[in-house]
Amino acid sequence: MTRRLLALLLLTAGLTLLAQATPALAAGGQGSVSRDTAIKQLRAASVTIDESLALMKAGKREEAFALSKSGYLTHFELVEIPLRAANAGLTLKAEEKFAEIRAGMRTGAPTSDVRKSVVELRGLISDAERQLTSKGIAAPAVVFGQSFIIMLREGLEAVLLLAILFGYLESTKNGQYRKHILYGVGAAAVATLLSIFLVDELFSVLPFGREVLEAIVALLAVVVLFYVSFWLIARLEQRRWLEFLKARIWTAVSAGSAVSLVLIGFTSVYREGFESVLFYQALNTFGTGLGLYIGLGAAAGAAVLAVLATLIFKFGRKLPIKVFLTTAVCFVMATSVAFLGNAISALQVADVLSFTRLDSWPHLPIFLAQATGYSPTQETVIAQALLASVYIGGAIWVFGIRPRRQPATPAKAAAPAKAATAQVELKSS
Repeated sequence: MTRRLLALLLLTAGLTLLAQATPALAAGGQGSVSRDTAIKQLRAASVTIDESLALMKAGKREEAFALSKSGYLTHFELVEIPLRAANAGLTLKAEEKFAEIRAGMRTGAPTSDVRKSVVELRGLISDAERQLTSKGIAAPAVVFGQSFIIMLREGLEAVLLLAILFGYLESTKNGQYRKHILYGVGAAAVATLLSIFLVDELFSVLPFGREVLEAIVALLAVVVLFYVSFWLIARLEQRRWLEFLKARIWTAVSAGSAVSLVLIGFTSVYREGFESVLFYQALNTFGTGLGLYIGLGAAAGAAVLAVLATLIFKFGRKLPIKVFLTTAVCFVMATSVAFLGNAISALQVADVLSFTRLDSWPHLPIFLAQATGYSPTQETVIAQALLASVYIGGAIWVFGIRPRRQPATPAKAAAPAKAATAQVELKSS
C-alpha cells in the first residue's frame, strides 16, 4: 500500500513538472513564434520566392531550387504553427504550392509554369499575412473615409445636376415635365445596379489573371478620379455640360418629346452611377478583409446625401456646396494615389512589372498598406510621388498663380431660354 501511494505521488509530481516544463520547451521551438515574428518571416519567405524566380528566369535552376528550399525551411516553416492555428487550410495550400514550385524547378518544368505557381504563392503569402495581422484602427478608418467620400461626392454631383435641371424647368414654366426627368433617374438607378453585376461578369471572362484584372480596375479608377480631382479646373467644361443639357431640355420641351426628357434624366445620373461602380469595384478589390468598413462608409455617405439632397432642393442657396466639393476633392486625390499604388503592386505581383525593393523603407501592416496603396518598392513610391506632385502643382496653379478671369459683361437675353439659364446659374452658384 505504501509503495502504491509513493508511486502515485511520484507520478503526480512528474506530470506537474512536465506541465510546467512544456511552455518552456515550446518557448525554444516553433510554438514561441509570435505573430509579429511570423509576419517578418513571411516577408522574408516572399523575398526568397522572388529571388528564386529571378534565378529561374536567368536559367540557374539549381540555384533557384536551393534558394526556394532554403526559403521554405528557414522562414515559412517557422510560420506554420501560428498560421495553422489561424487557418489550417491556407497553411496546407501554401505548403503544397512551395512543394509544387520546387518540383517544377527540379524536374525541368517550363519557366512559365513555375512563374504561374510563384504568382499564386505570392497571393497565398499575402492571405497568410492578413490572417496574422490585426486590422487595427487606421486601416478601417481610411477605407471608411474613402467609401464615405465616394458615395457622397458622386451622389451630390448628381443631386446638383437634377436641382439645376428642375430649376430650369420651373423657371421656364415647364414644371409638368419633371416626371419625365424622374423616369430617367429611375432608369439610371436600375442601370447602375445592373452595372455592378455586368462589370463583375465582364472581368470574369477577360483572359487575364486576377492580379492583372485588379490592376486594370484600379488604373481605370485612377484615370476617372484624376478627372474628378480637377473638378475646379474643369469647371468650365461642367458649365458647358450643363448648358448642353439645358439646350436639350429646351429642344425636348419645345417638341414635346417625353423620350428625350427621360434620356436627359438618365444621362445626368448614370454617369455618376457608373463612376461609383468603378470606384467601389477598385475599393473592394484592394480592401480584402475590410469589406464591413467599406459598406459602413457607403451607408453613412448615403444617409448624409439624403439629408443634403433634401436641403438642396429646398434651401439650395444656403448650403456651402463649393466649400464641400473643394474639400472632397482633396480626399478624392488621396484615394486615387492609393489606387495607383495598389495597381502598380498588383502588376508586380503578377510579374508584369519588375520591382526594386527599398529594404531600408518601413513596412506598413498589410491592411493599412492596402488602404493607402503603399509598398516599399521603388516603382510604387515613384508612381505615387509623381501623381501626388501633379495634384500639388495643380492645386498651386488653381489657388495660387492662375490668372483670374475678368467677369464678362452680361448681355441682354435674346430668348426666354437664355434668361432662364442665367437665372438657374445664379441660383446654383
